[in-house]
Amino acid sequence: MPSTVIRSFDYDAGKQHLIVVFRSGRRYLYEQVSADTYTRLRGAFSKGEFFNKHIRDRFPFRPLDR
Repeated sequence: MPSTVIRSFDYDAGKQHLIVVFRSGRRYLYEQVSADTYTRLRGAFSKGEFFNKHIRDRFPFRPLDR
């Protein structure tokens, strides 16, 4: 199901980095995200709900824009 909040996301397993691009166009890098968390995000029916519950405010992050 397409997300109304998240446009796309990508994962670097070696670095455990998750890059999330929101519908607004803003991009964030989340660090120390396990491969299991990424796999569960990919499989989640609602990507936005999973992100809010299991990733947002749980991992170090920084904006990639600006």
